[in-house]
Amino acid sequence: MFQTGPIAAGSQSDVTREMAERLGTALSTHLQQVYAPDQRKSLRLFSATEVAELLGVSGQFLRKGHADGSLPEPAENRNGRRFYTGAEIWQMREVLEASSRSPGKYLPGRREGDKLQIIQLMNFKGGSAKSTAAIHLCHYFALNGYRVLAVDLDPQGSLTGFCGLQTELEFDGPTVYDALRYEDPLSFSDVIVDTYFPGLDLAPARLILSEFETETAVNAGRGTAFFERLADVIAPVEADYDVVIIDSPPALGFLTLTGLYAATSVIVPMTPSMLDLASTQQFIEMTSAYLGVIEDTGVRMDQDFFSFLITRDDPSDIPSQQIVSLMRALFQDRIIASTALRSTAIGDAAMLKMSIYEVARSEMTRSTYDRARASMDAVGADVADMVQKAWERT
Repeated sequence: MFQTGPIAAGSQSDVTREMAERLGTALSTHLQQVYAPDQRKSLRLFSATEVAELLGVSGQFLRKGHADGSLPEPAENRNGRRFYTGAEIWQMREVLEASSRSPGKYLPGRREGDKLQIIQLMNFKGGSAKSTAAIHLCHYFALNGYRVLAVDLDPQGSLTGFCGLQTELEFDGPTVYDALRYEDPLSFSDVIVDTYFPGLDLAPARLILSEFETETAVNAGRGTAFFERLADVIAPVEADYDVVIIDSPPALGFLTLTGLYAATSVIVPMTPSMLDLASTQQFIEMTSAYLGVIEDTGVRMDQDFFSFLITRDDPSDIPSQQIVSLMRALFQDRIIASTALRSTAIGDAAMLKMSIYEVARSEMTRSTYDRARASMDAVGADVADMVQKAWERT
């Protein structure tokens, strides 16, 4: 049980240490309750209706496939209603792709000659829903047949927590830092871990990752340029994935820049407020200056797309819609057409370190769930279209 009550007077270091200990104990207790008994997340089951929508087939097609044996029967059958695991959905995708006359219909990922798509989400304004957008993109792509690697470049480890590894409880394994560090780095394959979400792997982060900033300053000018380090460690594993999603820290430091160099595309999430607009302007200006320094070394950096994503969008808020309209006028096709809506469903899921895709429709008010799910589906579909365009398929 965690301790409550007034914190005893003392030196500032003693007071803050007591605060940290209380928060740590409370957080650990909460997570143990959420992930009991084995402290691991698991993915919910999906109904036949959901699976048919994900696969782009009819319910009748699914039933016929199970009846004639062309599709494997799911293990869970409740009173004649089929429920599917994430692994079973992937298995059906593979079966359907093997017999499809349209390559990529069920497994739309890379083909021979396609380059790995590395998408970095970045902004130094806190509260831009960057990590929430990152996990929703990871889950959207994985559910739709892409092999996804999530790379957490934020020492706070928000994306790592979303992926089911709770550094506060049980995780003390290798992290991205161990692959990026300057002394005896590990291979990326030794850092990457499976997740409970089929199709999604993770290169996790812990607070130790912040040491990369200090070590880079100390090692400036020695060996490989710092901004090349992430690209170099990804290269040996790139054949295993179609899409990499990078969640960078809310700062324009060495970690963000090494992610930016590795990225083939960039998404800047921002909320539609004047404060966020001003902050984003400063962020883009600083990014331009840093990129200029890198390009002065002779390196050319070309992204397939560099786009803004409007997050926490409230269509009923007139001032925020004026900001959205201004952004669309200024940047036109650089603004992703769909927006991530402000939603209690998404907020409530995030409180439990979940995406909307992990929540069953029956667990929420259906209209609220449908609105949130449609919003994130639309954002995911727009980004997937951009990836397909980069592969010259649309």
